[in-house]
Amino acid sequence: MQKVFFFMSGIKLEESRALNRSLKLKIYKTLIRPVVTYGCEAWTLRSRNEQQLRIFEQKILRKIFGPIQDENGFWRISKNHELNEVIGNADIVRFIKSRRIA
Repeated sequence: MQKVFFFMSGIKLEESRALNRSLKLKIYKTLIRPVVTYGCEAWTLRSRNEQQLRIFEQKILRKIFGPIQDENGFWRISKNHELNEVIGNADIVRFIKSRRIA
């Protein structure tokens, strides 16, 4: 998981101004998330693992969506609930649990 994050940091995909946010989100959902969750059908997820996966996803999404401007005109980082609204509450842990073998 950390290797994918550092690979993402190395190519500066999330900071590229040539790609819009929706395209960056599609790249995350189609390329990065499947690499991170490879073999997740057989994983036993503990609460610590779920927390680490959510932290990883939030870091990536914060880099993709960047800071937002609040009503006072100050810039701040996005909060978790704001990012969840943007991705439609389809976080990585729910993705993994939906792929599990019953």
